[in-house]
Amino acid sequence: MSPDNSSTKLCPTCGTRLAENATRCAVCGSEFSPVAQPKAKARKAVQGTRMPEITLSLPVVLILLAVAIAVGALALFFTLQATDRVISPTDVPTATVTATITLTPTETLIPTETPTLTPEPPFEYVVKTGDTCYSIAAFFNVSANVIILTNNLNSSCTDLIVGQTVYVPRPTPTPPPAPTATLEPAAATRAACQTVEYTVQANDTLSSISLNYNVPMQAIKDWNGLSTDNVYLNQPLIIPLCMRAATAGPSPTPTSPPPYNAPSLLLPADGAPFSLADNSVTLQWASVGTLRDNERYQVIVEDVTAGTGRRIVDYVSDTKFIVPSTFRPQDNTPHVMRWWVVVVRQTGTDDRGDPIWTVAGSASTPRVFTWTGAATVPTPTK
Repeated sequence: MSPDNSSTKLCPTCGTRLAENATRCAVCGSEFSPVAQPKAKARKAVQGTRMPEITLSLPVVLILLAVAIAVGALALFFTLQATDRVISPTDVPTATVTATITLTPTETLIPTETPTLTPEPPFEYVVKTGDTCYSIAAFFNVSANVIILTNNLNSSCTDLIVGQTVYVPRPTPTPPPAPTATLEPAAATRAACQTVEYTVQANDTLSSISLNYNVPMQAIKDWNGLSTDNVYLNQPLIIPLCMRAATAGPSPTPTSPPPYNAPSLLLPADGAPFSLADNSVTLQWASVGTLRDNERYQVIVEDVTAGTGRRIVDYVSDTKFIVPSTFRPQDNTPHVMRWWVVVVRQTGTDDRGDPIWTVAGSASTPRVFTWTGAATVPTPTK
């Protein structure tokens, strides 16, 4: 059922329904002033008051929203910083690129190892009656001082005893000289030939030039590389005067080629030993060039130990010589053999028709080897 509205009234402030004679609102506390009672009229419906309305434009709303977000972000930042959960950014240094200079490695040269000679064992010699350090030294072509030092003898060598074994060092091998370049016979002849330069003049022919210098036309063509007999004005020519035709009268002495270099000895090594088992000994040396028909290698081998001038002298065109077994010693003593080689040239013949040889170069450095011709006989002991 509906309430009775005849004895109530509404609070003008909050719209609360109160008694007609109430002077104060029990809800909002507003007081009412007495109002004269109007005459009875027709009653109108009473409408309560509405809440105040606020109208904002869109830009204002956006500004307020941005301010609210900024305030919230600051509040969150300070809150997190207070709890040590915010790490302040640190400056990261910028890396500076520094150019690094790379040195180019220097090639290290490996030194060339020089081969060393392996010393050979010394000779063993049994002292005989009448032997002295000086006679033994002469026998082996060494110095007496070397024998004294090797065997710990006194300086005068008076403590040498018959039957004592003496050690004699082998002679120090002499390194062969380095081979030198030699000219071939044709090149040597060309280099030794006397020449003259000539320039072709007007009205000259190869025949007239040949007659003027008494040199065959073919020789002039060969020296200048001409394929025909034609020459032209101002053409340079070389006239080989050594090719002149023979003239009436005494025969001119032929021009000898330059002397040869000393041959380099190869085998056997200096001081090499040979025994009874070796029937022969082969000697070898390096070539000095192509020899002419009238040139030979002169090989000389002499027995130093014999001391009687026992030697071999032979002439060969090859670069080796075999010492025959007939030259081998016949006793049991090692004989020292010395040998060397030199180039010789035949310059004529003697009354018996044998060639006459003339030295045509330098002799090689001599070498030695030892040769034992018989088995060693043990010396009886008392």
